[in-house]
Amino acid sequence: MGFGGISPWSLLIILVIILLLFGTKRLRNMGSDLGGAFKSFKKAMKDEDNTSSAKAEQVTHNDQAQVIDAEVKHKDKV
Repeated sequence: MGFGGISPWSLLIILVIILLLFGTKRLRNMGSDLGGAFKSFKKAMKDEDNTSSAKAEQVTHNDQAQVIDAEVKHKDKV
């Protein structure tokens, strides 16, 4: 059995019908369009990671920080 109870022969018949309906040239064009979309998506994600890491590197450390000590006297219920 194949995927979800579909036999390999049924999948082959479905593939042949799709090839007859759309033709190889049209399927090839759809495949290249889909590949281009994935490629641009990966590039956009990579660019976003690079910009966020560059921003993280720009953070500086302040050695003269002040510590504020406080005590809660009364807590209101919200």
